[in-house]
Amino acid sequence: MNIDEIERVLAAEPRNVRALILKADHLANAGDSRSASSYYLAALRAAGPPQQVPRELVPDLQRARSMHERYAREYQEYMVDQLRARGFDPATSSKRFGQSLDIVLGKKRIYLQEPRYYYFPGLPQIQFYERGPFPWLDALERETDAIYAELQGVMQEPAAFAPYVQAKRDRPPNEQAGMLNNPAWSAFYLWKNGEVVAENAARCPRTMQALKDVPLARVPNRSPSILFSLLKAGAHIPPHNGLVNTRLICHLPLLVPGQCTFRVGNELRDWHKGQAWLFDDTIEHEAWNRSEQTRVILLFDVWRPELTQEERGLVTSLFESIDAHGGGRKPEWEI
Repeated sequence: MNIDEIERVLAAEPRNVRALILKADHLANAGDSRSASSYYLAALRAAGPPQQVPRELVPDLQRARSMHERYAREYQEYMVDQLRARGFDPATSSKRFGQSLDIVLGKKRIYLQEPRYYYFPGLPQIQFYERGPFPWLDALERETDAIYAELQGVMQEPAAFAPYVQAKRDRPPNEQAGMLNNPAWSAFYLWKNGEVVAENAARCPRTMQALKDVPLARVPNRSPSILFSLLKAGAHIPPHNGLVNTRLICHLPLLVPGQCTFRVGNELRDWHKGQAWLFDDTIEHEAWNRSEQTRVILLFDVWRPELTQEERGLVTSLFESIDAHGGGRKPEWEI
């Protein structure tokens, strides 16, 4: 099929997979790698799921994928070389620019805040936060061993932990890829939905003391929640989004056997004992424990540092008003 015939087919059927590949081949032979790459990619997208691809197209699609990946590598290498020559260093240059480069090169995709309950406009789209805005982190991390000792005491009673995702009698099931009522992801609460769990908190005085200077997000019936979050060997927490973007979630890893990974948006990190981080849980996130042992972290929520004291008070008033309209009935809430 010559190029005129290919163009006629594409004019009539813009998603014709074979014609897209032939057009890509023509551009590749002409030395136009960027245009060829775009047509190979269009063919791969038009082909749909692998199980639906006609058998006779499989070899051509495999070749299209190979060519697209080759051109993508060459383009990435060219761009990084050009930027290095202009002073860019992936190890020391702006991390935000580094992320933008990965997105431009197709190595990462864009993830934005998608809270399931309440959205506060104008807040930055940050997956993991730098430590600077949280001067209390160092003091918290110094208490890791003391907190870990209290966790060990709690873990002597496995029944103290309850499944993190639990069915509500007056709400439709909130299934999360097999995690509903599943003890593989479970919690021991010191505070839950803005109220102290007195018996549990009394068992962990050093943990509570370690949090005394932390700007916990205090909203009646909602937050803070403070808990030991347990993920059993082999378990996977599926992708999900948190409720509100006016807070951040902090993790302090306590029991980490290795091969335990956390994703927020397009960034993957491994937990390490005593090394805390804060992240925006309204950006899609998920977790894996690929080890053969249990992983446990201390988890709690704090106000976002960008919110003024006035804004924190207004957000609190909003939720108090919502709850008052419900006649004082406790809302369905989870961290």
